[in-house]
Amino acid sequence: MYAISLGDDASELRPLEPWRAEEFLTHIDRGREFIGQYVGLPDVVTDLASSRSFLQSYADKAAADVGRIYGIWMDGKLVGGVLFRTMDVQHGTAEAGCWLEPSAAGKGLVTRAARVIIDWAVEERGIHRVEWQVAAANAASIAVARRLGMTKDGVLRESYLHRGNRYDIEVWSVLAPEWRAARDGR
Repeated sequence: MYAISLGDDASELRPLEPWRAEEFLTHIDRGREFIGQYVGLPDVVTDLASSRSFLQSYADKAAADVGRIYGIWMDGKLVGGVLFRTMDVQHGTAEAGCWLEPSAAGKGLVTRAARVIIDWAVEERGIHRVEWQVAAANAASIAVARRLGMTKDGVLRESYLHRGNRYDIEVWSVLAPEWRAARDGR
């Protein structure tokens, strides 16, 4: 098992594996409405079996090298996560995403965690383009994309059906040379 510090003594990034299904469900329950404003995760993870199944799907993705999921812990409590929803190593593309429960919002955890996984994807897996797809109304996630140095590529109008409403999705991205230049300039 490993953990990566997110820059302070209280928060860290760890793999989010199926054996953590109960802890994951408890976390989702704490933030269900907040997390579910823009993402479908709380609608998929509703009980222990669905929690385990969701995490197993990412264990399977990791084994096939087509996705990854990581939890963010603060003071020993799971409070959110970052993931590669998709990852195509052959074509050098990946889509990153995130979620947080309300108690962890506004602390920079997602930005720091996303930097860790994007750096890994670019440097270790040779990913050239990392995308960030976000509901146009989700100002907090758009702010993360900006802090990560991403460029807004465009808007997919009314492309995301969530809880009976259609949302515009903004597509943001960063390319490996841009990522390295920004990282080396920090």
